[in-house]
Amino acid sequence: MALGATAAQVLRLVMREGVVLLTLGAAAGVALALLMARLLGGYLNAFAGATRVNFINPMVFGCGLTLLASLGLAACYLPARRATRVDPVVALRE
Repeated sequence: MALGATAAQVLRLVMREGVVLLTLGAAAGVALALLMARLLGGYLNAFAGATRVNFINPMVFGCGLTLLASLGLAACYLPARRATRVDPVVALRE
């Protein structure tokens, strides 16, 4: 803001960087969760006998992803909003 950016531009910059990291983390997390569910499901089905149990539940994955994404967005938004309220002159002096 000391170099001429508006509060909206600073907020947009911080949120864009946070959303990129959230997207990459969510994609990697979902891929690993699906892999582990298949792997562990195979082990647990060996003990289940004749019944075949599906351990990949889209509702659980969707709710988990939504919860973690909303927490991540809040974790990005709150410091970004605080950064827009800092006086540029005070920030440059420190």
